[in-house]
Amino acid sequence: MSTTFIRTTSDGRRIEVIDGAVCLDGRIEARELVALIEHPNRQAILRVLPRATHMAGRLALTMEEANQIQDLLAEARRELDLSPAALHRRMQDVMLHRAKMEGVE
Repeated sequence: MSTTFIRTTSDGRRIEVIDGAVCLDGRIEARELVALIEHPNRQAILRVLPRATHMAGRLALTMEEANQIQDLLAEARRELDLSPAALHRRMQDVMLHRAKMEGVE
């Protein structure tokens, strides 16, 4: 299990990249980043966090943090893990993505 510390939030929680996912206090927040320009609430986010450029779930990230996380996520994708747990997680991700594309929540 690879873990990389990114930063601590203002309320003391740890933002980390763990095995190809952005996590907040060890819980998965996102597996990909969204550019703030594509986010539906970008104006409200920028009012509160003017340096934000990307979002990972509900976490606002600066350009430096987003670049670091993007590199870590790309590296995790390159390292194909064939363990049963990793295959199960990827299948869940595919099924969830497919359900979202079909409009199921």
